[in-house]
Amino acid sequence: MATERIDTLVVGAGQAGIAMSEHLGKAGVPHLVLERDRIAERWRTHRWDSLVANGPAWHDRFPGLTFSDVDPDAFPSKERIADYFVDYAKMIDAPVRCGVEVRKVVRNEGRGGFIVETSEGVIEAERVVSATGPFQRPVIPAIAPRDGVLMQIHSAEYRNPGQLPEGAVLVVGGGSSGTQIADELRRAGRKVYLSVGAHDRMPRSYRSRDFVWWLGVLGLWDIEALAPGTEHVTIAVSGAYGGRTVDFRVLAQEGITLVGLTKGFADGKVSFQPDLVGNIARGDDYYLKLLDKADDYVRRNGLGLPEEPGARDLLPDPDCLTNPILELDLGAAGITSVIWATGFALDFAWLQVDAFDDKGKPKHQRGVSSEPGVYFVGLPWLSRRGSSFIWGVWHDARHVADHIVTQRKYRDYSGPGAPAGTGS
Repeated sequence: MATERIDTLVVGAGQAGIAMSEHLGKAGVPHLVLERDRIAERWRTHRWDSLVANGPAWHDRFPGLTFSDVDPDAFPSKERIADYFVDYAKMIDAPVRCGVEVRKVVRNEGRGGFIVETSEGVIEAERVVSATGPFQRPVIPAIAPRDGVLMQIHSAEYRNPGQLPEGAVLVVGGGSSGTQIADELRRAGRKVYLSVGAHDRMPRSYRSRDFVWWLGVLGLWDIEALAPGTEHVTIAVSGAYGGRTVDFRVLAQEGITLVGLTKGFADGKVSFQPDLVGNIARGDDYYLKLLDKADDYVRRNGLGLPEEPGARDLLPDPDCLTNPILELDLGAAGITSVIWATGFALDFAWLQVDAFDDKGKPKHQRGVSSEPGVYFVGLPWLSRRGSSFIWGVWHDARHVADHIVTQRKYRDYSGPGAPAGTGS
């Protein structure tokens, strides 16, 4: 089989790959997007059935296309989001090839470019853009019991309450996924225990503006790096049921039992860290400080946004907060299943180039890898806090495409006497 050649190969046709294709196409860069499944497959089959976007439709989209059939302030379903990217790919005529898995990428010896081994043959590419996203390998902590008594699944495998056996459920993880899944299970009539770690809590809406708007005008989307010690702090926000602020006291009032960070399993029991009160207090502190910043912004800019003093009212602490549970007998509590909403790890085993540190983390600056010719798009905090949102991916992809265009100009420069501007 003849070797196919392409200037730039994009691996992955989710939101990052489609954004990358748009910018490369506009710049006239010959490219190909390979996707092992379907466009935006992760949205369709690696999320629970009822998932909606965490941001409203006016915000969580690319600039070139609106959700014409979704209210701008509503939260599109996961299927509608996947269809959006299919529609977008058609609109920009993205050269996407589905059903092709990239198995190995290595640098050519003694010449530029890369050899790419795929399920459909070999491709030679001058450049490779990894657009495989952050949700690559579900992480279940080592503390998970191995006796087979409990049904255990990661949030990536959870679809709906009906797939779980009868009985109570322990949901481990108080971020967006864990809180939404716990709430859905509670609404389905399950007894739910929610293990809450360190988190930042956002107001879904404040003074008639969604939190995404507040992060924008306050410049918080543009923060370039995590603060020291916050690497494991999750964000609790939800667009479910029309969108409402995640308030753990409300969840407890509605019937969910809150517990601290899960410590371990032994002898038919599960133990928890004595950190629940501190974790809730930290989330409240972040929430209230964000309201303070919003109020200050309104005053400084003379905006007529309606006051909302009730947003600062907190319910009384529930019993599970005043008397934290440090240990549960699984049998006595009726717990038959555990859902691990504990995040994902990156997996770049296929990308065998010098672009990673000793922990396997990509080495890059705003997506431009330490390995010349290799790029990353779609990773959290790639350039800023907003990088993990749909609109943020689009802007990151534009920066990477600009870098590729510049490198192509350098490559095409033919030395003294070349046309003016070719080396710029």
